[in-house]
Amino acid sequence: MAIHKMKGGCHCGNIHIDLKISHAPDTYSLRTCDCDFCQKHGASYLSDPEGSLHIHVKNTQLLGKYRQGSGTAHCLLCTNCGVVVGVAYQDDDQLLAAINSQAVENGVTFGEKETVSPKKLTVSEKIERWKGAWFSNVTLTTDSA
Repeated sequence: MAIHKMKGGCHCGNIHIDLKISHAPDTYSLRTCDCDFCQKHGASYLSDPEGSLHIHVKNTQLLGKYRQGSGTAHCLLCTNCGVVVGVAYQDDDQLLAAINSQAVENGVTFGEKETVSPKKLTVSEKIERWKGAWFSNVTLTTDSA
């Protein structure tokens, strides 16, 4: 299995991401959420349960966590430049996350986009879907409190 490494983050550089995915980028279907928040931000999400994700935040005071819909997961955004970097869910001791493909650097080409409708799922159905589809090897580090 080939590992594909990518970097990205928000526009101002406060939030930086390093991700490793287990397959070629163009084999991943991006999930475009049909909720109003994601639609207004043009977000399409990438995740790989066999990959890994590291999120580094320089100034945590500029890390926005916005809960919408069922309020179960939170969107991660930079309050300085406004970029939605991803979405995360804390499951006991495990952090699960998906990345906004628009936050990945260097014009990586992913597969087709597919529209998903989480608002049609119950909270437990969402969580089970996230456990099977999102990055499960996720670390978050910070420079400041």
